[in-house]
Amino acid sequence: MSQPTTGQHLARIRRQAGITQEQLAEQASVSVETIRKLEQGTRQSARLETLHALARALSVPTTALLGDSSEAAARREPDHRPLSLADIRRTLTPARGLAGPLVTTPDGPPTTMDAVRRRLSDVDAAYHRGDYAAALAAMPRLLDDAQHTAADAGEPMRAHAYATLAQARYLAGELLTQLRAGDLAYAAVVAALDAAETAGDQVLGALTVKGSSWLLLRQGRLAEAEQVAVVTADAIEPRVRRAEPAELAVWGWLLLAGAAAAARDNRPDDAAALLDSAAAAAARLADRPVGDGHLTILGGFRSARVEMMRVEVAAVAGDAGRVLQMADRVAPAEGTVATSWQRHRLDVAWAHTERSQYGDAAGVLMELRDRAPVWLRHQRYARDIVQLIAERRRRAMSAELAELASAVGCTA
Repeated sequence: MSQPTTGQHLARIRRQAGITQEQLAEQASVSVETIRKLEQGTRQSARLETLHALARALSVPTTALLGDSSEAAARREPDHRPLSLADIRRTLTPARGLAGPLVTTPDGPPTTMDAVRRRLSDVDAAYHRGDYAAALAAMPRLLDDAQHTAADAGEPMRAHAYATLAQARYLAGELLTQLRAGDLAYAAVVAALDAAETAGDQVLGALTVKGSSWLLLRQGRLAEAEQVAVVTADAIEPRVRRAEPAELAVWGWLLLAGAAAAARDNRPDDAAALLDSAAAAAARLADRPVGDGHLTILGGFRSARVEMMRVEVAAVAGDAGRVLQMADRVAPAEGTVATSWQRHRLDVAWAHTERSQYGDAAGVLMELRDRAPVWLRHQRYARDIVQLIAERRRRAMSAELAELASAVGCTA
């Protein structure tokens, strides 16, 4: 069941007070348009100062107005921080006093491990289909329940409970990285690694390192991103002929992470060597499933994903012709993670733009808008491509380009 939004709280408390939107606006010195948009749900976030003014006028604590802002974060509303992340921040970085961290006790009977696993599966699926609002809304409760379940677990379920906690924290780190909440994402990744170590799960620990490498890459820490991925890959390198599918998959993901960093550090030969090793792992893995109990991302390591990374390396090197040449041979195979394919298509759109094929570039972007509108709005790469098209075209902006500019959240 979804949590009430700030606007829903505001409307309920205002009606209970028996005043109109116009009267509240006058008493709080807030525009009636802001109040109307919050209550109608066309806007789901507001500055804390605005909420404080409204609460003062209504004679209630400001916290009484705070509601679910996950949709605001997904839509990249300008005022969504820090309120949209307040609950997940409380879970990952609890307030700490002299007696230690302030830990809340969940209401009701203890959550079962099966219930936590089902919730984890739901959030994992929402994240990978690009439904960031649903994932963010469900994440705080998932983290709370996984944490309490792990703390209460006895043998022989303790390792399983901590593995579930590690997966939940890893997923939180991926989501927060996508939402560009880098410091909070790092806290999630570190906490995930701690839980994986407690669980004694090397595959899960290595997957968490892959997540940290991605985060470091997004922060521009290229050398560290490559080092942490390659050192971990060397430490867990499986015997290819005897390795379990999950071991091959996580090793391959680490190699891809290292290649992405090396390419951006202007070392294409090192990136190519890492990709060759990743291709060998993918060929050995073939269509073997990684098994039950793993996150979606682990099953998404396939030969097609390696080829997408080769295309990405070519795009990083600025070779648009090679991008288009190789992209013709890449197709989403069964098991390919949707976001991986979408990111690949952005490389194709960039290459079309570089070759002045603006109609083709716009076509790819429109395809992504229709397929994954929320995901696309969070991609800075997409905004850069739209800006590039707008700058290079010599005629007035078309309706299609204006539509794309709106879809990616920029003014072209």
